[in-house]
Amino acid sequence: QVQLVESGGGSVQEGGSLRLSCVASGYTSSTNCMGWFRQAPGKGREGVAAINTGGSDTYYADSVKGRFTISRDNVKNTVYLQMNALKPEDTALYYCAAVTLDGVWTSDYVLQALESGYRGQGTQVTVSS
Repeated sequence: QVQLVESGGGSVQEGGSLRLSCVASGYTSSTNCMGWFRQAPGKGREGVAAINTGGSDTYYADSVKGRFTISRDNVKNTVYLQMNALKPEDTALYYCAAVTLDGVWTSDYVLQALESGYRGQGTQVTVSS
C-alpha cells in the first residue's frame, strides 16, 4: 500500500500561483510514476501532470503546459506541482496519484493512468476572476 497526503491548495486570484505538495509513504518502491489529476464540479477527471521515478521525464496536459511544473524530491518522498498563471478553469479538487506503468509511456497513457492508481484525499484549488 502507498499513502499519499496532499497540501498547498487554497484560493487565489486569476494570474496567481500556488504550489501543491504530496508526501508519499508506505511501499512507494512498488510504483514508478507519480502525478496529479483534478476534478472540477460536474466534470470528469483530468490528468494534469506526471513524473517518473528518477525525475527525468515529465508529462503535462495541454491545458496546463507552460504554466504548471511538476518536480520531485526522492529524499523527502515528495512530489510538487508549481502552478503559475492560474485561471478560473483550473478550479478543481487536485489529487496526488502514484501508479505502476509499463510499456511505452505516451503522454495520453501516463496522464490517464493516474486515475487508476493510489491517490490521496485531494486538496482544493479555487481561482477567482
